[in-house]
Amino acid sequence: MIGSESAAGSQAVNDAYRVCERLAAAHYENFPVASHLLPRAMRPHVAAVYAFARAADDLADEGSLSADERHRLIDDWRRRLHDCVGCSPAGVRRDGIGERDQIFVALGDTILRCRLPVSLFEDLLSAFRQDITTHRYETWDALLDYCRRSANPVGRLVLRIAGYRDDALDLASDGLCTALQLTNFWQDLGRDWRRGRLYLPAEDWKDCGATEAELDQRRLTDGWRCALERAATRTREFFFQGRRVCDGVSGRLRLELRLTWLGGMRILRRVEGARFDVFAHRPVLGASDVPALLWGAITWGRAGHGSTGSPWPWAR
Repeated sequence: MIGSESAAGSQAVNDAYRVCERLAAAHYENFPVASHLLPRAMRPHVAAVYAFARAADDLADEGSLSADERHRLIDDWRRRLHDCVGCSPAGVRRDGIGERDQIFVALGDTILRCRLPVSLFEDLLSAFRQDITTHRYETWDALLDYCRRSANPVGRLVLRIAGYRDDALDLASDGLCTALQLTNFWQDLGRDWRRGRLYLPAEDWKDCGATEAELDQRRLTDGWRCALERAATRTREFFFQGRRVCDGVSGRLRLELRLTWLGGMRILRRVEGARFDVFAHRPVLGASDVPALLWGAITWGRAGHGSTGSPWPWAR
């Protein structure tokens, strides 16, 4: 009887991980999640973390529901997070179980096996709750606190899945994750504005003489370019901080993080190259970028990777 329960539990977990991997493959922004560059043993766990975060983000962004209803959904997601910790999947029925139930079967196993701090998942959920009602940021301090909870926990979770528990690596990972999220904000400024969101801190765009009315007219004026230039400079500083995590890990994860770093910098440079007019064109990565990024990852550190930053051709 014990053996059959164990087999059933193992099958339930495997099924749940496959659901998470399908979700990860189907939903990504600039970079594939749990890609084949990651060590094979890491991929299911990274997919489980991503599926949890992606689904929670979708709950917070459910525009047809009221803010109170979305808060209740996030509260329920938090309850399910705590319920899944330490739960055995042996009794899970495989017939009729929902996709979101499968996420927690996989996540509970990942948290147990990789000894992941639940507090990092709590940080993610607090950021998703904030998304429901906060659509503007007055200061950089406020925006960076949001990044601390919405982006940085993912990097720390990936490090722990890989077996790293090091304060210096955590801080470097925070720099990379914040840089990637900020780049995505500038890349998506036009899209976000149409949804009523603006992540560029008001202390900068007001100081540059920009107005929200100009965004309503889909106009990237000198004032907005001034503010975005400042934002890009800050973002690049976070990228340089984040380089240390690319050098501080080993094996295939090192290559994955180098590619992630180079890809993020490539998008930032394209946003700058377009003079920040993301209303006219939203820069993205495509298949044609892969050879240059791979070459940059392979030749990493041989030339041009100083802390002050040079315009590497593979990051353009």
